[in-house]
Amino acid sequence: MNIASGASTNIMAVANSPVLWVAVAGIFAIIVVQSAIYITAVRKVAPVADMSPEDMKVSFRSGAVSAIGPSLAVCLVAIALLALFGTPAVLARIGLIGSAAYDVSAASIAADSVGAKLGADSYTQNVFVVAFFAMSIGGVMWMLSALIVTPLLKRGDAKIRTVNPALMAVVPSAALIGAFASLGFQELTKSSYHIVAFAASAAAMGLCLFVARRFGKGWLREWGLGISILVALTVTYLTTTS
Repeated sequence: MNIASGASTNIMAVANSPVLWVAVAGIFAIIVVQSAIYITAVRKVAPVADMSPEDMKVSFRSGAVSAIGPSLAVCLVAIALLALFGTPAVLARIGLIGSAAYDVSAASIAADSVGAKLGADSYTQNVFVVAFFAMSIGGVMWMLSALIVTPLLKRGDAKIRTVNPALMAVVPSAALIGAFASLGFQELTKSSYHIVAFAASAAAMGLCLFVARRFGKGWLREWGLGISILVALTVTYLTTTS
């Protein structure tokens, strides 16, 4: 009776329902198709950008290696959230968007709005549905904004190139540096351990880039992000346990 009314605290009965598994399968199928489309597009335009087949291999390999570190972090967070949201919801949200901070915050606010707490006795199936909807609607808005804003940015890019083509060689790099700097500096105010992790990863990445340039070790550019993450984790662990 409670399960039928949604008042049951047996969240997994709803969270692992076949409908959600089908939805998740559809999401990942779309991701695979999109990836195939992007790879095909890159292969087509590579000659125009003076990229050789070897350059493309290096680019793809660099992207794959660079994704290992962040993916491991996402996996750890996903495992911790399985008990709250179930496997399909975690795969659809954390696995797709990768923003655990947003998803947990959205779910918590949604649960609070109906007088419940995540993981508490008040966390019923009805509350799970509300929380999952709040998590999902945020992701939908990000996707819609990307669809709307991307054409506008493309027009701006074309206009800037007509005025100063060299400027567009600087803007993307500056945007990436600004984005990563913003994310990194936000962590510095949390604790001294965050500062240690930030400094260790920055030093490791700087060393990798220096060695790659000085001694012609191109593979270090590809593995630099993964190495810096491992170094930061190791140094932080040794610091916190000493």
